[in-house]
Amino acid sequence: MGKGERSAASLALRTCAAAFAALCAASSARADWRGDIGTFRIGIVAEPGGGNTVPGLARLTDAYTNALGMKVEFVVARDYAALIEAQASGRVQYAVYSALAYAAASERCGCVEPLVAPVDADGAVGIRSVLVTRDGKVPDLAAMASHRIAIAPADNVGGSLLPLTGLAGEGAKITGDSPFLTRAASATAAETMLSDGEADGLFGWEPVGADGQPTGTGGTIVRLEAAGVPKASLRVLWTSAPLRYGPHAVRSDLDAEAKRRLAVFLTNLRSLTPDVYDLLESEHSGGFELAASKDYAAALAIVRREAGSQE
Repeated sequence: MGKGERSAASLALRTCAAAFAALCAASSARADWRGDIGTFRIGIVAEPGGGNTVPGLARLTDAYTNALGMKVEFVVARDYAALIEAQASGRVQYAVYSALAYAAASERCGCVEPLVAPVDADGAVGIRSVLVTRDGKVPDLAAMASHRIAIAPADNVGGSLLPLTGLAGEGAKITGDSPFLTRAASATAAETMLSDGEADGLFGWEPVGADGQPTGTGGTIVRLEAAGVPKASLRVLWTSAPLRYGPHAVRSDLDAEAKRRLAVFLTNLRSLTPDVYDLLESEHSGGFELAASKDYAAALAIVRREAGSQE
């Protein structure tokens, strides 16, 4: 073998050795994140009256264990406040939130990020608030203050929190105590006020798809139609920014490989193991899609507005 051939062979061996070392290091790094965590803990809020039990807990635990290749444990919190503290402190790596609870967690520590969020079978990814009038009684948004507007209870997201936050953010002079607002005992009662002529307008909601367009399969207008109000008599004067359905969120410092495995598992869950999906998500039957922090801008605005009003 000539000198040039020996040099080439030596270079090839060194290259192979370096590649093997890199592969071993990568494999070791992938193994280390499991060892660093020990037990992967998933936080979830108990259902009302459910105590510390979660339906299908054993099946869910097995599914996550297989997805991550490590020991998994569910932690059942009494409410979202307790769940937020658990994730902020690092006691759980993963949590299932409502949209507002996720926004509160983000404000609390800045250490969480949405991974996926559910969608409906019709493609709806969330809701938006709408201001609806009947028979043209309120000509436009600017005339709202000179009419009687029905609004849902203060804790209703689509019929109160979202419109008050959205309109205030657009510079409208509106608060929960504005004299032109009539607070109804429920969202249904607010709808009845409009259909009976006791209100000229109504803050309600409608489901929206990823394109921001209404899906037309639910919401206030559909409910009013079902109650006998002709659709042709209804007009939407204003719509808010969309509020995405609540996410499954992970701590931002979770290893990238763990995030990847979870995302693959969850986005394929409905098609591969629908029984597990139904245990994990009972309200939205369309599966999980990837989510991002920007999807919860409206939720964050609500949380900040509520916090400011309490100071």
